Formats: sequence, structure tokens, C-alpha cells
Amino acid sequence: MNEQLELDIEVPAELAGLRLDQAAAELIPDYSRARLQGWIKSGQLTVNGATAKPKDKLFGGERLSLRAELEPQGEWLAQAIDLNIVYEDDSLLVIDKPAGLVVHPAAGNPDGTLLNGLLHHCPALEMIPRAGIVHRLDKDTSGLMVVAKTLPAQTSLVAQLKERSVSRLYDAIVQGVLSGGGTVDAPIGRHRQNRLKMAVLDFGGKEAITHYRVQERFQAQTLVRCKLETGRTHQIRVHMAHIRHPLVGDPLYGGRPRLPAEAPAELVRALQTFPRQALHAAELALLHPQSGEEMHWSTPMPADMLQLLAQLRAGSHA
Repeated sequence: MNEQLELDIEVPAELAGLRLDQAAAELIPDYSRARLQGWIKSGQLTVNGATAKPKDKLFGGERLSLRAELEPQGEWLAQAIDLNIVYEDDSLLVIDKPAGLVVHPAAGNPDGTLLNGLLHHCPALEMIPRAGIVHRLDKDTSGLMVVAKTLPAQTSLVAQLKERSVSRLYDAIVQGVLSGGGTVDAPIGRHRQNRLKMAVLDFGGKEAITHYRVQERFQAQTLVRCKLETGRTHQIRVHMAHIRHPLVGDPLYGGRPRLPAEAPAELVRALQTFPRQALHAAELALLHPQSGEEMHWSTPMPADMLQLLAQLRAGSHA
């Protein structure tokens, strides 16, 4: 049975002069502006009992009535997929996603995704757009993701991401030896020729900022910790390649691996055959959507990256 929403609010005098959708966003902040506009257009959000348009101006004193039904947001299939859940409460889930798991169904991956597994674990997520997924990790990036379990939680998390108050820290093993940390402030957009790739663009890209610092240096590679200020598609991969230090194993942006001089055969093989971009979402911090409490989670690197680091250290000492 679909969830029913019932709400009655009087428009205060200080909101006089605002459009209906603007006032609704102020008075009902648990739901996105787009969703409120949809309810206005469908007649589920009324003014003094009558339908209205999102752009209609208010005078103050009107009574807004919301009588809405939350409906399934997609035709997705719930599937039993093992999920490594590091935290869960009534508002959100934090998942440690393994490399190789696609986050959302698409043309090449109609099912078997994280979203399908989330619907099996928590069927109520079918009422939330994208099953509560508010940010993504690439298929072959491992690590922490937060998922909203309610519409108010989703609205809060999306707002925090927009305000850049969510802290996301990534561990990456990059080609070449970095002398120190820095910031890449370079807009990103779709690659002009290869539509599968993103690229730094002089014109038409969206603002993208990545901070990075050196954690450990090897003969021809560096372990860095990256902090995202924005969240563009492939952002760390594109930015590190832009400064000529692409991620080890990156099939799109990596190029040929840089091999240390006189490296042991085992290390050469490991660098040449590492099966994915060496990128792991290691830490996540945000304000809890309901309590406002600051929450923080961390997860260690997966075995494949730890093994590569061990071989890089051994090669450096050889």
C-alpha cells in the first residue's frame, strides 16, 4: 500500500509576495522543489481548497493543504545481492561498495546493481527517487556511499552535497612521483570526441575542484588522499590524469603503466595487470538528516589495493 501524506499549513504574512512553489519549499522543506511543483500541478497541493499554479503569488493567510500519495519511482527489480552495510537507521544507510558492482541500472546493466540489492534489503525505497541513491561511485571504484531511506533524508543529503558540506575522502594510487599535495580546479564536461570519457574543458565544463595530498611515495607511483569539493563524473580520475598522474589501472584515463627501474617481475606484472582504477572511497562525513548530529565513517582499503601497496613497498626496498 502506498504511503499517504496529509499536511495543512497557513501561509505566514512574511511569505506574502512569494510564488506558491517558493512558499511551499519554505514551509515544507522535507520535499524537493520539483516534487512540490508536481504535487501543485496534479492538484494534490491546494490553496484554500482550490488548485493553483506553481507561479501563482500568495498574499499571506492562505491555507495550503497537501494530500499526496507516494508512488513507486521506477520499474526496477528487487534482487538478493550481498551488501556490506556499515551503518543503518530509519533515515539512511551507509554501504561499503565493492569494486565491480554497478550502482544504478542502465542500458548495459539492467539489473544486478546496487539499486536492485537496496530494493531487496529495504522495499520501501521504491517510493524514493533512484531508491535513495544521492551520489554514485564508478563501477570499479570501491568504498563508502550514503543512501537516503526517506524523502526528507534525501532532500537533506542532496542539499548537503549541493552546499559542499559532505566530506568525501578517497585513497588513490597514481602513476609517477608527486613532490607534494595541491588542488586541481579545472572544469569537467563530456569529452568532445569520446562520449564515454569526461575531460577538462576550457569552455562548457562544470566547476570541479579536487584537493590532494601525498601519503606515501614509491619509485614510480604515489599513494594520495583526495578530497572532493565537487562531485563530477570521474572527477578524481580526470583531474589526476590532467596533472599527468593518472590512476594505476585506469582503463579510460591511465595510459601505459610507469614501471620502476629494475623493478621485480612480480611488481611489473602487478602494475601491468591491476584490473581497475586504484581508487577507494575511504571516509565519509555528513550531518544526520534527522538529528543534525555530525556522523563519520571510514573503511579500510580492499585487498587488491593493499596487495599492490605491499608490492610497491617491497619494490622500493629492493
